[in-house]
Amino acid sequence: MSSTEPRGPIDSSRVPRYAGPATFARLPRLDEVGTTDVAVVGVPFDTGVSYRPGARFGGNAIREASRLLRPYNPAQDASPFALAQVADAGDIAANPFNINEAVETIEAAADDLLATGARMMTLGGDHTIALPLLRSVAKKHGPVALLHFDAHLDTWDTYFGAEYTHGTPFRRAVEEGILDTSALSHVGTRGPLYGKQDLTDDEKMGFGIVTSADVYRRGADEVADQLRQRIGDRPLYISIDIDCLDPAHAPGTGTPEAGGMTSRELLEILRGLASCNLVSADVVEVAPAYDHAEITAVAASHTAYELTTIMTRQIAEARNGK
Repeated sequence: MSSTEPRGPIDSSRVPRYAGPATFARLPRLDEVGTTDVAVVGVPFDTGVSYRPGARFGGNAIREASRLLRPYNPAQDASPFALAQVADAGDIAANPFNINEAVETIEAAADDLLATGARMMTLGGDHTIALPLLRSVAKKHGPVALLHFDAHLDTWDTYFGAEYTHGTPFRRAVEEGILDTSALSHVGTRGPLYGKQDLTDDEKMGFGIVTSADVYRRGADEVADQLRQRIGDRPLYISIDIDCLDPAHAPGTGTPEAGGMTSRELLEILRGLASCNLVSADVVEVAPAYDHAEITAVAASHTAYELTTIMTRQIAEARNGK
């Protein structure tokens, strides 16, 4: 980006929040600003789901809910859209009938965005999309640390013989060498598994696990501190499946599991990671057909807002030489 002042959201004191196009947080489109520091991009793809479909509509549901976001974030004492340019880059259109082709399309589009110098805040879509996004980020930064917020491990081998599904992206990522296996963590996992071998295989890949029960018992601050120590100063990618939240806080998702985190716990953990080198992130698996009163979309929009704030703060600090 140039040294010109970032263009921020539409002023909600002059134009009602419910009026006009639903870009993320009412920010300008990428074609309106030319270049951006953080590109908010949707991936309306859910062909990789194993249970309830509908996450292809998640990105736009998050955008609609994000109309309520305001430009100052008191929890992080920052005005993210004034610190760096954030723009809505629209959607990556991927073939819904061919998963392999879709994965290639998403990776190529992510390559193009990252080549501009932007970081990505991706709105899914199902969790299959994390693999091509990680491939692209790793081309730029090398193997990255990963924090994976999810009810599920997503390190299974195949479903019905298919290697690319929403339950397999992180096994593929480990196999491809694009993750730093000394800094991998699941957060919020819970619920039944196919067998104990699932946990054994996951541990062999290098993942540590913080269950939702751990978060409840130990608290958000202690969990965030543990995660910070594990990540260190490595380039970090955060991938958030909204089903890491309890169905009371995120009913609009494809594979809900009882006993999850609250939205407050998730947001507090993320705020505790503000010092980490966050290079890109995603929020996935919002399926609005199962949502009630936009509960899930609101939680997802605030989650993306916290992640965007972390990235813009770091961009501004780097420019100011701090």
